[in-house]
Amino acid sequence: MRVLIAGGGVAGLEAALGLVELAGDRVDVTMLTPERAFEIRALSVRDAFGATPARRHELADLASDAGFDLEHTSVASVDPAARTVTDADGRTHGYDALLVAIGARQEPALAHAATFGGPQDVEWVHGVLQDMEAGFAKRIAFVVPPGLTWSLPAYELALLTAERARSLGLDDVSLMVVTPEEAPLEIFGREASEAVSALLADHGVAVLNSTAVAPESRVPALEASGRSLPIDRIVALPRLVGPAVPGLPADEHGFLPVDEFQAVRGVEGVWAAGDGTDFPIKQGGIAAQQADTAASAIAAAAGAPVEPRPFRPVLRGMLLTGDVPTWLRAEAGDEDTAAAVAEHALWWPPTKVAGPRLAPWLWRREEGETGPPPAPPGSAGVTVERAVERGTGEQHPRRQVELRSSAEGHLELLERVT
Repeated sequence: MRVLIAGGGVAGLEAALGLVELAGDRVDVTMLTPERAFEIRALSVRDAFGATPARRHELADLASDAGFDLEHTSVASVDPAARTVTDADGRTHGYDALLVAIGARQEPALAHAATFGGPQDVEWVHGVLQDMEAGFAKRIAFVVPPGLTWSLPAYELALLTAERARSLGLDDVSLMVVTPEEAPLEIFGREASEAVSALLADHGVAVLNSTAVAPESRVPALEASGRSLPIDRIVALPRLVGPAVPGLPADEHGFLPVDEFQAVRGVEGVWAAGDGTDFPIKQGGIAAQQADTAASAIAAAAGAPVEPRPFRPVLRGMLLTGDVPTWLRAEAGDEDTAAAVAEHALWWPPTKVAGPRLAPWLWRREEGETGPPPAPPGSAGVTVERAVERGTGEQHPRRQVELRSSAEGHLELLERVT
């Protein structure tokens, strides 16, 4: 079976590893991606703070090691009836099975704020830090936009900034996270959210929850509960938009609609995984789990003795704090139970993206080991279940706020109750 994988990120690599393992010679796997290297993008939040950059892996080396072919190009369109993909160079690629793992597109959520969406935006954050260190930015807001996004980096940026200010003795710096969530990282459950709230309070980071910032706003002071809180700089996460692949179905925001086996609805022979799907939680670990589901379905279609596994998400997150990371875990199950939160690893190996195959494979490459990762410490086996449903993840703010310039030149967030 000819299998095309569009995308060389977490989902694409996890799927390639799964197909090679599950189907072996039954599949001929080719990856189409314009990228030359792979890195854990979620670790780039540290780069502006002087941390050692995440290791980059040449995709050609990964493909050679894993046993799949690689072509450096991107998908321009798909013809499901002919089962062909036309790439950006005008070439046609035939397939028996296609897995679309090209992710979502990032757009600035606030036109007049520094946007952080990954390695390409590190310099924006670094500039804000320089302004803080020089005394030009004493009030900084980290904004989570409404809609489909992944809020954890906003909290990481706030905590790492607080740690930087503390290390420099800047005790007059005021930091705030503005989020449409009802509580910080509420998707992980009450226990985890309360632990993160306590961590933020300990670092002196305020949280304005159930609040959305209007996209047309200009950089601003916060009018809330009768108070005006001037802000000198804003760092915002991007708004995510679906890839809207020509020839494939998409929802109103361009995301690919998928079923519980990650098959794209309405077409034959096409699957999708990662941020480009209509599943509302946009996170690397979730993308890897979706890729495993798709790989099992494709392997079964190729005749491998595999029982396709429906997508049952387990949400895992490592919150970078500048000190000991905080580990968060929420599993599909009873929504009344709490999630797990700890200062030790809740999965193994303890990587930022918990891909079932990708994480141990990268660990072996980076650590130079030939065998499986060592067994986790006994305390790392905590399992607490919590529902992660399809409707979970999209934020519904209770307040709307607008950003403007104040007469004094500060940035102002002006609240509009809705």
